Amino acid sequence: MSVYLHEEDLPAGVLADGPVAIDTETMGLITPRDRLCLVQISDGKGDEHLVRFQPGSSYAAPNLRAIVADPNRIKLFHFGRFDIAALQHYLGVLAAPVYCTKIASRLVRTYTDRHGLKEIVRELLGFDISKQQQSSDWGGPVLSDAQRDYAASDVRYLHALKAELDVRLEREGRMALAQACFDFLPHRALLDLAGWPEIDIFAHA
Repeated sequence: MSVYLHEEDLPAGVLADGPVAIDTETMGLITPRDRLCLVQISDGKGDEHLVRFQPGSSYAAPNLRAIVADPNRIKLFHFGRFDIAALQHYLGVLAAPVYCTKIASRLVRTYTDRHGLKEIVRELLGFDISKQQQSSDWGGPVLSDAQRDYAASDVRYLHALKAELDVRLEREGRMALAQACFDFLPHRALLDLAGWPEIDIFAHA
């Protein structure tokens, strides 16, 4: 298992066919203000690839864009709503089809309100992951080893989590509902970017 750091784009041919796990690191939580610094991606075969973008980047990244936009690849996220919006805003591509482990967890782990990646990985897979670098400076000139490992861990377990969560979704009869949520998720991200981040347009009031 190795972690590879690339500048400005993903090299061609480094990912196997099939679903890919994707995560992003930004300078903050307001997408138009806080630039995209890093995109993590894994095909679930044991390696993770980190694509770093420098200040002033054009975000051209043709290889990465092609993966994100590929309609034949499922993109796995944890809280995909944020990452999909960041990828759309900076790379100009809408990720679809998608799967979100946080949505799946909320649909089947109704016995808890703890749906963070750390908690889900611990319960379903038995691994402890560190979140100490979550709020670190991702825009600096050098990524520390701790930052690289943290970034890689955000995509390392998503394929295995999907498999476990799918078993529970099927068991509880909620797979169709989950899929409908996943299908809507890119549109939810677009609503965020268009100015409806906290407004429930389905609400009566």
